[in-house]
Amino acid sequence: MSPAELFLIGLGFSSLLMAVVWWMALRMRNAGIVDIAWALGFAPLALLYRFFGDGEPARQNLVTLMVVIWSLRLGVHLWKRVMGHHPEEDGRYRELRQALAGHENFFFFWFFQAQALLLAMLSIPFLLSNFDTRVSLGFFDFLGGAVWLIAICGESLADCHLTKFKASAANRGKVCSAGLWRYSRHPNYFFEWLIWVALFLFALPAPWGWTTLFAPALMLFFLLRVTGIPYTEQQSLRSRGDAYRAYQRTTSPFVPWFPKA
Repeated sequence: MSPAELFLIGLGFSSLLMAVVWWMALRMRNAGIVDIAWALGFAPLALLYRFFGDGEPARQNLVTLMVVIWSLRLGVHLWKRVMGHHPEEDGRYRELRQALAGHENFFFFWFFQAQALLLAMLSIPFLLSNFDTRVSLGFFDFLGGAVWLIAICGESLADCHLTKFKASAANRGKVCSAGLWRYSRHPNYFFEWLIWVALFLFALPAPWGWTTLFAPALMLFFLLRVTGIPYTEQQSLRSRGDAYRAYQRTTSPFVPWFPKA
C-alpha cells in the first residue's frame, strides 16, 4: 500500500470519527468534545500507519510510540477538563452557538469535518516516517526523539502546574504565574508546538519528508493567530482585568523566558 492510499484511508477514518463525535455533541449539547476526539484521533492513525507501512521496524515502533503517548496524554487531559465542565459548554462554542442560532448544527457538522481534515493532514509526518526504509536510526531520528522528550515533559508539567493552581479556592480570580507559567503565558502551547517540530525532524530524512515542515508551521499559525493565544488572552482579560495586563507586561507570550522586572 502506498503512502497516498494509506493517507486516504486515514482521512476516511478521521471523517467518520468526527461524524460520530458530531452526533454525540448534538445529544450532549457540548461541542467541546471535538477537542478530545481530535487529540485522541492521532493514536489510531499512528497504529494504522504502523501496521500498513513498510519502513524500518525500529523507526516505525519509535514514532508510533511517540505519537500514541502524546495523543493519549493530551486526550485524557482534555477529557478531564471538558467533561469536568459538562454540561457547561466551552465559551468558544457557546458564542458560536448563539451567533448561529438556528443553523448551528449544520455549521458544527462541517466544523467537525474540518477538524477531521486537519487531523489527517497533521498525521502526514508520521505517515512518511513509517515508509522510511533506512536501515538504522540516524541523526534526525535521535534529534526528533530528544525534542519530543523535552516537549512531552514540558507540556505535562505546564498542565500539572495550571491544574494544581486552579484546584485551590484561594487562587480563584488570580493569574497563574507558578512553575513554567512564570516564564511563559502559554507554556502548554509552546511545548505542544515542539511536538510537531519533533515529528517534522523525525520525518525529514524520509522520501518527501521535507514537505512536512507545513505541520509545525500550520500549528504555529493556529496557536499564535487563530484559536490559541488570541482567544485565551481575550478570555483572561475579561475575567482577570488589570492583573492579567500586568502579567502580559512582564511575561513572555509564547517562548519561555525570564520575566521582565
